[in-house]
Amino acid sequence: MDLSIAAILAQDGITSGAIYALLALALVLVFSVTRVIFIPQGEFVAFGALTVAALQSSRFPHSATLLVALGVACFLYEVVGTLRNAERRHGAARSIPVAAFKFLVFPIALFFVARAVAAAQAPMLAQVALALAIVIPMGPMVYRLAFQPLAEASTLVLLIVSVGTHFALIGLGLVMFGAEGSRTTPFSDARLEVGALAISGQSLVIVAVSILLIVGLYLYFERTLSGKALRATAVNRLGARLVGIGTTQAGRLAFTLAAAMGALCGVLIAPLTTVYYDSGFLIGLKGFVGAIIGGLASYPIAAAGAVMVGLLESYSSFWASALKEVIVFTLIIPVLLWRSLTSKHVEEEEE
Repeated sequence: MDLSIAAILAQDGITSGAIYALLALALVLVFSVTRVIFIPQGEFVAFGALTVAALQSSRFPHSATLLVALGVACFLYEVVGTLRNAERRHGAARSIPVAAFKFLVFPIALFFVARAVAAAQAPMLAQVALALAIVIPMGPMVYRLAFQPLAEASTLVLLIVSVGTHFALIGLGLVMFGAEGSRTTPFSDARLEVGALAISGQSLVIVAVSILLIVGLYLYFERTLSGKALRATAVNRLGARLVGIGTTQAGRLAFTLAAAMGALCGVLIAPLTTVYYDSGFLIGLKGFVGAIIGGLASYPIAAAGAVMVGLLESYSSFWASALKEVIVFTLIIPVLLWRSLTSKHVEEEEE
């Protein structure tokens, strides 16, 4: 290995690490707010990438059909819950129409917009915006159906539900997109020459978008009321509830942000690698390694750990390409060992 090869590997590692950092931050956010280890995070990566690929191929993205199905299920859940709850029954005249718009009208409108865009071959930005509009609402819908009814359950129960949701979404991904992989058109074909190193425009886009998102998340948590409410819920759910913060709404918002970050990651990496219906799982696991390095609590350490994972993966592919995945996931063992020896064990409270 010479200096030029090391620089190329570093470029690839930083590009991958930027994606893993966004996923790690999403996982930390969801866990800290809802205590859910969000294993299906990677499915939003695959759905985002494959939805854009379908639109660019002038094919209707069946993720829009899934969105309508999830919306119908959520609407029925809301109606039944409202009618069963005597305290909420008097507000049914207002809450049911709102739920109908959110879970029925909006998804069905996106369904027909997706048909029109697929047939008309719209500009890339319109395709990306539509893909994000289709995939992001799936986050709070998945939370409403799978996790909200069990919000007070133990972490182990939530983990089991998360695993089940992951397998369900992978199966749906296979039905919607098939077993073939897809790539999308790069956002930029430019190349920046730095000495002997050629940096692709797509890599610069990924790093720039990741930095902007991380800065945006920091400002959101520090400067906005809803961001501070999320932080309060993460620190103490019961205390947040006692001061009037809706922990259910906080959970939905956390899942919305996680779905947005996952879908955007899928859109960003699709021009660089072929994405299959199950590709998101492995990508999400590497983000999970970064989140574990941060203890599923620290955003800066999780982001730094994810970048380290990207660099380790890149250099491992040069020295031992057949074992690069093993090397990356082996990193989690010393981290867990160190945390088990240095962290005070606290029994989970019985609800």
